[in-house]
Amino acid sequence: MRIDLHTHSTASDGTDAPAELVRKAAATGLDVVALTDHDTTRGHAEAIAALPGGLTLVTGAELSCRLDGISMHMLAYLFDAEEPALLAERELVRDDRVPRAQGMIAKLQELGVPVTWEQVARIAGDGSVGRPHVATALVELGVVPTVSDAFTQDWLADGGRAFVEKHETDPFEAIRLIKGAGGVAVFAHPGASKRGRTVPEAAIAEMAAAGLDGVEVDHMDHDTDTRARLRGLAKELGLLVTGSSDYHGSRKTCVLGEYTTDPEVYGEITRRAFGAFPVPGAGGV
Repeated sequence: MRIDLHTHSTASDGTDAPAELVRKAAATGLDVVALTDHDTTRGHAEAIAALPGGLTLVTGAELSCRLDGISMHMLAYLFDAEEPALLAERELVRDDRVPRAQGMIAKLQELGVPVTWEQVARIAGDGSVGRPHVATALVELGVVPTVSDAFTQDWLADGGRAFVEKHETDPFEAIRLIKGAGGVAVFAHPGASKRGRTVPEAAIAEMAAAGLDGVEVDHMDHDTDTRARLRGLAKELGLLVTGSSDYHGSRKTCVLGEYTTDPEVYGEITRRAFGAFPVPGAGGV
């Protein structure tokens, strides 16, 4: 059984429409895939309508969080998408995305980069605009060779020359909201140091005490030593260990199913959740 619990579609910053993503997941040989767009569940309905037989969809979202000035992401699985408190918080984060992107564009223009809001909005399409869309604009303009190269101190990394902060949820509040909506909370790529500063292990222990369910260990941004360290920490704290691709379509080099989650861990996630249930494929449309 092959299970990928972290993917993105055009509902946020991926390049595949939700329907295309689930069809690709099935073609790749996945049995279970989670759709976890940034701060939105807008792609779920399309994914469910197109879900091929033999593939199960886990509905979710990746919530933007910040702890002591460190940006981090919290994966939320199988929560009630209409629960008012979590819905309101997701809307706060989403509503801040446009002014934030416009602020980054203004800073880039001050640095001599001829990027425009119209260009970034075209790239984002119907998705929730974010840094990857601005980064893609920099690639289009020939400023950097790849999206990853835009996430440096020269450009869009935390604290970089064109960085602009946005509203982000305190992770302890995110855990409370996810659990209140019947979901399961997993800290996404906690050791991805190439993205910037990472949350210390002591804080992860505090989150575990506050109800954090798991940590994403097997991820393209974690080297062998980081995975071993996180696996040991998870065992010490009694946290579930997940693995996933963090697939973004053509925007990143990761591929569907590159890293996967153990079926027993997936079973435990589904047992803990009561806000929503995995959706089995019925043949799609």
